[in-house]
Amino acid sequence: MPGRLLVLSNGHGEDLIALRVLQALHRRRPELQIAVLPLVGEGTAYAAAEAAGMLRRIGPRRPLPSGGFSNQSLRGLLADLWAGVLALSWRQWRLVRRWGRSGDPVLAVGDLLPLLLAWTSGASYGFIGTPKSDYTWASGPGDAGFAGLYHRCKGSEWDPWEWTLMARRCCRLVAMRDALTARGLRRHGVAALAPGNPMMDGMVAQALPRELLKRRRLLLLGGSRMPEALGNLRRLLEALERLSEAEPLLVLAPCGSRPAPLEWEPLLVGLGYSLVQVPASLEAAAAWQRGAVLLVVGPGRFAAWAGLAEVGLAAAGTATEQLVGLGVPALSLPGPGPQFKLGFAERQSRLLGGSVAVCRTPDQLAQRLAVLLQEPVLRSALGHIGRRRMGPPGGGEALARLIEQRLLLTAAGQAG
Repeated sequence: MPGRLLVLSNGHGEDLIALRVLQALHRRRPELQIAVLPLVGEGTAYAAAEAAGMLRRIGPRRPLPSGGFSNQSLRGLLADLWAGVLALSWRQWRLVRRWGRSGDPVLAVGDLLPLLLAWTSGASYGFIGTPKSDYTWASGPGDAGFAGLYHRCKGSEWDPWEWTLMARRCCRLVAMRDALTARGLRRHGVAALAPGNPMMDGMVAQALPRELLKRRRLLLLGGSRMPEALGNLRRLLEALERLSEAEPLLVLAPCGSRPAPLEWEPLLVGLGYSLVQVPASLEAAAAWQRGAVLLVVGPGRFAAWAGLAEVGLAAAGTATEQLVGLGVPALSLPGPGPQFKLGFAERQSRLLGGSVAVCRTPDQLAQRLAVLLQEPVLRSALGHIGRRRMGPPGGGEALARLIEQRLLLTAAGQAG
């Protein structure tokens, strides 16, 4: 067995997916030294695992103004260039090249950037393709437009230069998020697999406290990139005010490191919420009340709370996919970005088969929310679509087994 593995990931969602796989890999090979290089941001998703000694973060890293979404706008690209993204990428490339000379394998998680860096390492590498799915152009709702026509002509959402890197002899493993996408790549000579989606690993709902059973339950997701997340949350909460019904609502607001609980206070006070006592057994950091709406903020509570909701109000990426994967339909409300813009939201809706519906205005969101709360059959049907598109849990373990067989054992045999 080789002693080391380098993991490249390029974004918060990709970090979370890589972490699920690495946790399973660590259980199988606790002696393996795992180094992770977050290509975008600080890689905070890895912090707890690093503190526990499971892995270590290496190399230069820096938060970027676009949040890693410079490909969605010229303004984001220019902001990243001004912030020194080229110098950062150069330093990261040099580190990967040095790693490659050691002969230890590389695992890329994300899209073209980590895949390209893994190839330039000169070492054996594997690739977990996370953001792209052929569902975004092969099925509705909505029309994928020119982009859909382009992908249909290729037969894959992945581009020729990407599948060329995946088909290299030194690429020992290619794993896609669903069987449809893997099948499209196999037509282009890539031995792509779809062993499971690690995004659904560890998503176990807690029991709902008895005192909250009479409230309708929503999950609020504004994303993790600041300051965009606070703007997303404001728009979603303002839309919630337009509900005509005065039915008691419980709004579960799990969050990561950002926005922190203290960063919620100016937003909620400005919208007329007041601090109240946290309901027992919810393990929340703070609770806020406005009329019939009780909102609770809970850092790190997404996995425990997501399955409790009846409907999600979402302006997030990975977390929205995980939510509908649990069978909870969602409504999204795009904003100015840089991440959660209209194009991103529409693509997400096609990816998830309409289990998350894009709303153009706050009034439209309020109207659709009222319908979903009144129609349990519709919620169930949309939830079934979401579960089918995301797949069952267990993907992390399956991927860890493949990494062990195709990357680690193969590299050890070559070294021997």
